[in-house]
Amino acid sequence: MPASDPPVRFLVVDDEEGIRHTLRKFLSREGYEVSIAASGAEALDVLRRQKTAGMLLDVNLPDISGIDLVPRVLDLEPDLALLMLTGVHDAASAALCMQRGALDYLVKPVDLAHLARAMQGALRRRATLLETHLRDQHLHGEVARSAAERRMKQANHDRISTATLDALVNALEAKDFCLRGHSARVADLAGAVAAELCQSDDEIEAVRTGARLHDIGKIGIREDVLNKQGPLTDEEYGHVKSHVVVGSQILAPLTHLKEVIAFVRNHHERWDGFGYPDRLAGEAIPLGARIIGTVEIYDALITTRPYQETMSPAAAVERLRELIGTMLDPMVHEALARVIQRRTAAERSDAGEPPAGIET
Repeated sequence: MPASDPPVRFLVVDDEEGIRHTLRKFLSREGYEVSIAASGAEALDVLRRQKTAGMLLDVNLPDISGIDLVPRVLDLEPDLALLMLTGVHDAASAALCMQRGALDYLVKPVDLAHLARAMQGALRRRATLLETHLRDQHLHGEVARSAAERRMKQANHDRISTATLDALVNALEAKDFCLRGHSARVADLAGAVAAELCQSDDEIEAVRTGARLHDIGKIGIREDVLNKQGPLTDEEYGHVKSHVVVGSQILAPLTHLKEVIAFVRNHHERWDGFGYPDRLAGEAIPLGARIIGTVEIYDALITTRPYQETMSPAAAVERLRELIGTMLDPMVHEALARVIQRRTAAERSDAGEPPAGIET
């Protein structure tokens, strides 16, 4: 942020001291003023004492749940840029927090580069809201007031609708231990891959939203097929494949998700044109769909499943390399490989291990 700008204050609320320390250090290095709190009660006390622009709020706190805390926080600071911190198994709760007014959620362990982008995006949205409020204060006449109210209601409706669908996806996945947290993980990694490919902030956010909602169409899949153990019949497989069309139909009324709808519909297309539902090939497949499809396969390989051996991140990346040119876009695979390499190195560093390939 420019040195001439006044410092922006963020409040970090998490009951784990290590996370609070790491986030405080990172945010301070980014130029923010940082306060910390270990509980919901402490967070409310801080908000009463000092003006705060943004907050990173853990979903699970020892005294107050994040779901209950969000409206209390926003009562004190209505224009707060509020982002939730969640584990993969709490993604449904984080989505419910968004219905109550949070702007976004991030999955732990948090990728710091992704955190910086998410914070900047939340602050931009906060600034837009403040500008809208200020402009509306200077508008006179019933027509102007009504137009402003309609804009605000539409924006609120769009946000709540997306968060509601997000919560439905997480509730659907919660029925299956192997799928629990799948969409949240895919969204987190797909956003990082989009950033690696130098997409704009809006494009990255569209990819993340598409990834969070990419399996929404499975709501329309028969439960006996969705939960079947063992191979599917041709009829059952055709039924499962319909989830991409059903998903795009569910999202169709949300006109602000036009780009996202294409990502949901086409994330099972293949680079060679033998995917579904539209048999698109190569760059005719939307980039966001190519990213989500690649990351979804990666997540399946590294997640415990009863019918396959779980792979390490490095092994999964190599397995995906075999699919380049048939299922996968080479450019997307290479971007994914770079992201995974950096994340693995960061995890080894945090654990006090030497970089891969260095003996001690």
